[in-house]
Amino acid sequence: MGAAVPAGARLFLALTLCLAAGAAEPDGRPAGRKVLPPPSNLHYSFGQLCKLKWTWNPAEGISSGCDLKYCSEILINGIPQDNREWSKNLFREEDVSLNEEVHFRVRSECKFDNTSELSNWVEIFTTPKGAAGTAAVGINCTWYDLEYMICTWLPGQNASASTNYTLYYWYEGLGHRQQCQNYIYGDNFGCNFSLSIPNCTNVYPTISILIRGNSEEIRPVCANKNPTTIVKPGPPRILTVSMIKDEIRLEWQKPGTFPAHCLVYQVELKDSKSDSGQPYNFKEFTKARLPSVHPNTVYIVKVRAGFEGTCYSSSQWSDWSEEKSIGENTDFTFYIVLILTIPLTVAVATIILLVYLKRLKILIYPQIPDPRKIIKRMFGEQIEDFQGGLGDDFLNVNKPAVEEEISSLVWLENPESSTSENEDRERPALQVKAL
Repeated sequence: MGAAVPAGARLFLALTLCLAAGAAEPDGRPAGRKVLPPPSNLHYSFGQLCKLKWTWNPAEGISSGCDLKYCSEILINGIPQDNREWSKNLFREEDVSLNEEVHFRVRSECKFDNTSELSNWVEIFTTPKGAAGTAAVGINCTWYDLEYMICTWLPGQNASASTNYTLYYWYEGLGHRQQCQNYIYGDNFGCNFSLSIPNCTNVYPTISILIRGNSEEIRPVCANKNPTTIVKPGPPRILTVSMIKDEIRLEWQKPGTFPAHCLVYQVELKDSKSDSGQPYNFKEFTKARLPSVHPNTVYIVKVRAGFEGTCYSSSQWSDWSEEKSIGENTDFTFYIVLILTIPLTVAVATIILLVYLKRLKILIYPQIPDPRKIIKRMFGEQIEDFQGGLGDDFLNVNKPAVEEEISSLVWLENPESSTSENEDRERPALQVKAL
């Protein structure tokens, strides 16, 4: 059994427990520590384009031993953004989208002071203007050659077909916001504006883009762009291309006003018979040598530019340069077609010539008629006339004799006979008399 606790000891323990229980406030804070007063008169105002500025009055009744700082944070649509900061300033300025509800709160804190507690939060809300779903969406901007910027966007799903959007832009050092004038219409809205930012330290200011509609019902929207992440170089220009032995030598001009050490290049060499090319990467220099090429092949070469990581954070390549071709293509198909065509042409020409010569021979040397056929035709007509006068009976009776006489006459007219021309003339006359 344990020893009994004296009555005095029990009384002391009870008093200690009561003091410990009363040392805490109902809200869980330790009792006896002073709660800091919060800031007062918190309000907001709009600055340049997409900037929202909150200001407040300092907390009153702060002891001189307090290292007072103000803790502030921003919530978007009620969600913390991991942007809490501590400052002695009585204001805070941030870029906001204007398309969402912004919740700002601030409180007082004494750093390195255990005698005081944090103040309560002081809060203020900023609600967006215009109807939900009417703000421009899908804002995309590209800064070309450090000279001009093109921004494109889509209309809000609840915006009417007649909605027109206006783009404004601003950056630190510009002075007043500028309105874009050169708009692009089509499936996407867009605008093109000149943008040349002086750069001495490779640090560019953030570009603020505000797009608003042509009526109060259209909700405005802001987008903040880091220009080093959206810059895009123009395509290089190829100056010379030459082939020396089995090597192609190439030279081009760098795009824009970029420092030479900030650019990298990619050269693509493609055989005219291939669908894909071989890439070659080069740094800084604008000349290249591409070895191991075939002299009897036509090659197509093109160049594009990109950025070296130390200058710009953009990963965009330029468009390809104009393609250049070099080399000679030995195509044996032409020679095969030529070999087949020549004999065929000669054969056709020969046939045409033979036909033409045959017709020419007939014109120069006409065909001599056969005398036997002429005499037979001539005396045959006379015999028919004579038989017609005597009648059919006489013709039938003397037909064998006539045929015999004609046969004798044909034999006499044979050119092989050695008789004289006068005798040949007399015989037909005598025979006619005999008939």
